Amino acid sequence: MTIATLKYQSQSVSRNYFIAAMVLFAGQVIFGITLGLQYVIGDLFFPYIPFNVARMVHTNLLIVWLLFGFMGAAYYMVPEESETELYSPLLAKILFWVFLAAGALTIVGYLTLPYAKLAELTGNQLLETMGREFLEQPLPTKIGIVIVALAFLFNITMTVLKGRKTAITVVLLMGLWGLAIFFLFSFVNPHNLVRDKMYWWFVVHLWVEGVWELILGALLAYVLVKTTGVDREVIDKWLYVIIAFALMTGILGTGHHFFFIGLPGYWQWIGSIFSAMEPIPFFMMTVFAFNMVQRRRREHPNQAAVLWAVGTSVMGFLGAGLWGFIHTLSPVNYYTHGSQITAAHGHLAFYGAYVLLVITLISYAMPTLRGRIANSQKAQSAEMWSFWVMTIGMSVMVLALTGAGILQVWLQRMPTEGAMGFMATQDQLAFFYWTRVAGGVIFLLGQLLYFASFFIGGEPVRADTVKTSAGGGVLGARPAQRA
Repeated sequence: MTIATLKYQSQSVSRNYFIAAMVLFAGQVIFGITLGLQYVIGDLFFPYIPFNVARMVHTNLLIVWLLFGFMGAAYYMVPEESETELYSPLLAKILFWVFLAAGALTIVGYLTLPYAKLAELTGNQLLETMGREFLEQPLPTKIGIVIVALAFLFNITMTVLKGRKTAITVVLLMGLWGLAIFFLFSFVNPHNLVRDKMYWWFVVHLWVEGVWELILGALLAYVLVKTTGVDREVIDKWLYVIIAFALMTGILGTGHHFFFIGLPGYWQWIGSIFSAMEPIPFFMMTVFAFNMVQRRRREHPNQAAVLWAVGTSVMGFLGAGLWGFIHTLSPVNYYTHGSQITAAHGHLAFYGAYVLLVITLISYAMPTLRGRIANSQKAQSAEMWSFWVMTIGMSVMVLALTGAGILQVWLQRMPTEGAMGFMATQDQLAFFYWTRVAGGVIFLLGQLLYFASFFIGGEPVRADTVKTSAGGGVLGARPAQRA
């Protein structure tokens, strides 16, 4: 067996973060399937897990496990990029247990207490922050998130300052600090509904379509540097261009949420124009990933990680870019906003841009954390199959939701006379909702296959045994040039 050791021992703290992320990911998917079933079996699990509670748990688990993944990825990547040990491994370990306990207690609170009672017991009357989608966390949880985020950023920033500075770590820090800063708007809850929604989008939109894209670019660039051997200067130039477009379009693209909430009409122009440009950085990311794989100077033994990385760029473009564009223009959004088309875009965007990103980092880092250069060929084959099964499952879900959204708009929103009521429309969408459940089950099977790949043994793949196909490599690229 080929033994691999970590270059910096403090990188090992990332392992617990990755494990926690995957466990919470499984919980999110299970609650997602539960929600899908509740669309067609309205009293399923009622009154024990009503729809609103299942939805809170589903969305909150998504946020929490992605944050665990980002933190684990940073703890693994930054010491290697900075060429120095983590500033405080002990602090990273303490923060893990604090964050995990806070997240677990919050979920237990959602499941065991009426939401109004939970708000009363956690001091929401002192500073009213609860009750808004994605930001349902009680006040103590929100304060805990801020404390954990600031301590995490202190640890990462001090590590970067004492070591080598690279474009990748600088962009990552920008994204992580932006994540923490924009979360502070979750504490702003004005009584004026227009201002409330505006500040709410400062968190939700500027996270996922702003600073998280910087984290995406930095982590994807890191994996491609390690797996392709392409000169860092080339990747750095691509990274700078991508994040410039991401920030420009993402910040002003917030306007597509301001169309119809009471803000000035000029936001319909600003939101439409810059939202229409938001697919550009994701398309550039796709070109970037394929270009780096084509230009690779070596065949990395961890070909599964390469597949996840390229899959991130492609599915991110489709979900965040293409599916976002189809209903982002103001005249179209007038009919589609809040429909199942929005749900289709949200599911595919999160899966492509961020779920696959975290899995990419885990796929790349976990073999080394377990003392291997790469997993065995059987394990990697299972990983690759899990990618395709999960992607097919997500595609079925998204196409079903897209079809449901189109029919919903046609029956309920477009007719000027005789428009169908909401519940009558929902009855007409049952076929699509059942199809969505089938896609969720397929996705769960792919997720279980991915988890199973961690327990498949065998001799790890060696760098000198990786073979290229007739097209060159697992992705059909040209044969690698040996360094």
